[in-house]
Amino acid sequence: MFDATELAERYIAIWNETDAGRRRKMIAECWTEDAVYIDPMMKAQGHAEIDGLVAAVHGRFPGFRFSLVKPADRYGDNLRFSWQLGPQHQPDMIMGTDFALLDGDRIKTVNGFIDQLPAEAA
Repeated sequence: MFDATELAERYIAIWNETDAGRRRKMIAECWTEDAVYIDPMMKAQGHAEIDGLVAAVHGRFPGFRFSLVKPADRYGDNLRFSWQLGPQHQPDMIMGTDFALLDGDRIKTVNGFIDQLPAEAA
């Protein structure tokens, strides 16, 4: 069983993966088949749509990387973590907090909240 931060790091690794084949494999390992992702700007259900969202973020923000802000928290099947996104080796532009519902060590749903979004990134 993974601890909270390991689960969040696996999730972040998916968002940072640029190789589509590897990313799809990671999604299949980390998300349930019927998984749902939703935030104020995007929504997806299932592995293919989630992969499409990640690919769209890479297209919109090429060279940007996600990272955890601090260790994640887990309570039962609930996971909470904060992340940041920005160009490598530069200050992060976008920050958010995600709340996930788990099925064991796999993600069932993610509800994302944007904490910081500059106007030029919207």
